[in-house]
Amino acid sequence: MSVPMDAVTDPQFDTDVLVVGAGPFGVTTALALAQQGVRVRMISRAPWVANTPRAHITSQRTMEVWRDLGVEERAKAVATPWDQMGEGLLAVSLTGPEIARMPSWGSGFARHGDYVAHSPCDYLDIPQDRIEPVLVDAAGQAGVTITYHTDLVSFEQDADGVTATLQNRLSGAEEIVRAQYLVGADGARSKVAETIGLPFEGHVSRAGTIYTQFRADLSEYVAHRPSILNWFFNPGTAVGEIGLGLLRCTKPWNEWICGWGFLVEDGVPELSDAEVTARIRELVGVPDLEIDIFNRMIWYVNQQYATTLSSGRVFCGGDATHRHPPSSGLGLNTCVQDAHNLAWKLAYAVKGYAGPGLLESYSAERAPVGKQIVLRANQSRLDYAAIRDCLDTSGDADPATNAIANLQAPTEAGIALRAKLEDALQLKEYEWNAEGVEKNHRYVSTAVLPDPTQAPEAFEDPELFHQPAVRPGAKLPHAWLVGADGRRVSTLDLVGKGRFTLLSGPAGVAWRTAVDGLAEPWLDCVLIGADDRAQDLYHDWYRKREVHEAGALLVRPDGVIAWRLPHAVWDSAEATRLLRTALDEVLDVNNPVPDGADPSVPDGGDL
Repeated sequence: MSVPMDAVTDPQFDTDVLVVGAGPFGVTTALALAQQGVRVRMISRAPWVANTPRAHITSQRTMEVWRDLGVEERAKAVATPWDQMGEGLLAVSLTGPEIARMPSWGSGFARHGDYVAHSPCDYLDIPQDRIEPVLVDAAGQAGVTITYHTDLVSFEQDADGVTATLQNRLSGAEEIVRAQYLVGADGARSKVAETIGLPFEGHVSRAGTIYTQFRADLSEYVAHRPSILNWFFNPGTAVGEIGLGLLRCTKPWNEWICGWGFLVEDGVPELSDAEVTARIRELVGVPDLEIDIFNRMIWYVNQQYATTLSSGRVFCGGDATHRHPPSSGLGLNTCVQDAHNLAWKLAYAVKGYAGPGLLESYSAERAPVGKQIVLRANQSRLDYAAIRDCLDTSGDADPATNAIANLQAPTEAGIALRAKLEDALQLKEYEWNAEGVEKNHRYVSTAVLPDPTQAPEAFEDPELFHQPAVRPGAKLPHAWLVGADGRRVSTLDLVGKGRFTLLSGPAGVAWRTAVDGLAEPWLDCVLIGADDRAQDLYHDWYRKREVHEAGALLVRPDGVIAWRLPHAVWDSAEATRLLRTALDEVLDVNNPVPDGADPSVPDGGDL
């Protein structure tokens, strides 16, 4: 059962939702809304999709979102695959002495098993200029009206909707658009966030980085140790906050970005193509390397997050609400997950399935995540100081040669430096393999009903290791099942698609009767282990479910557990009452309780 795809039509509105901005947050929001039958207008002041690689690290959780939206395979087709992402190199140059290799993004032998156990999806590297066309095309096919070269001039909101004035940047023509809701997806200089007065904490422009895009065939130097990020200790780039040079691969192994820092207080360095070419050749270690430079960029390090994400009928997300460096690869991923959280709530509000409290839960759930990733990304950047501290440049040769010699010295000083290097590499695990940062979110809001029978969680390390949990506020854990065709399916494939899903076991027949009786178009039921589409032949879910076979898990459209009842319920009338009450509380609606029923929801019992 899925949410009806018929568009909601209200003649007083030109569109149901106006999305301002067409980056990863905006277009994912628009796509998800349109797939749920909501009319969406998306505008962008840009002429077209992203024209630079920008964000690129694409986490398993983001791929799970795109899997739900039906674009996973198209995303994989334009990506650098997982096995080519992560032999992160720390060296003097690409062809010179190595200091360390840093397996990253769960690709290394030490952590790969954790990652594949926790998701049906791969980690991928998808530069923004390659993923945006995929998402925009999917959004257009889903019915989103997309207008580029369009500015948001102003907007006003009232009790019933938002009235926005738009202007075509080419013709100057203005247009008035009336929408039920407005989504600010207009990036780090968000006009929407400024207009509604979102409160921010932090600072901007702490440090600066120069990026140069170039083409060169470097396959002979990297194919045996593939990585999309390589770091170099080199006197020419030992400046700025990180103090290392970067070679980032954007298209294996012929298109690259070379990057290094500069001191903001000194202004932006003005370098000629010849100087930049010399710097790139130095980092590669090939003095006569043929290079085709085709673009340059400057960006600044920000550390800023919004503490509230909405005001009335206007909602912001993505870079408009969390601004940070690319360290840890959290930017695009957080944008996509903001969208997945917001879109279903807006859709339910537009369709009349939910009250106003549901939309208020967006800020309560996603603002803490924004703060977390901003602080984590900036800390990951600062942690490079520990690597630099291992590189003793004292001696008679050049600094890089001295650093390698001192690090490899068979002396007490060399032993101490190697111990410091080990500590530094362990610290950098919080950037390269921080699975917990990406997956351990525990939402606390009115759209999540706590289970009082559950004890507080004790994490081994909440940033480094993912801890799947069958508890309200957590993402539904992945487990492998077998579908009707004999192929493997994930528990995550049973949920989503704009609907709530009630999960129970073979003994949960009362819950199926309850769901059938409620007959909500947005509510489904799956009895894992009994239904042909969800056979628990591996007993993978049996070991993870944490509730009785006749208990229940209510999973939201974004894959988050909204409510659980750990004990058995055998009576369909009781199941109906419990489920109806839980749904109404999550959705902030007031439905009458069935005749003769106690409106209270009892505490859970023993398994």
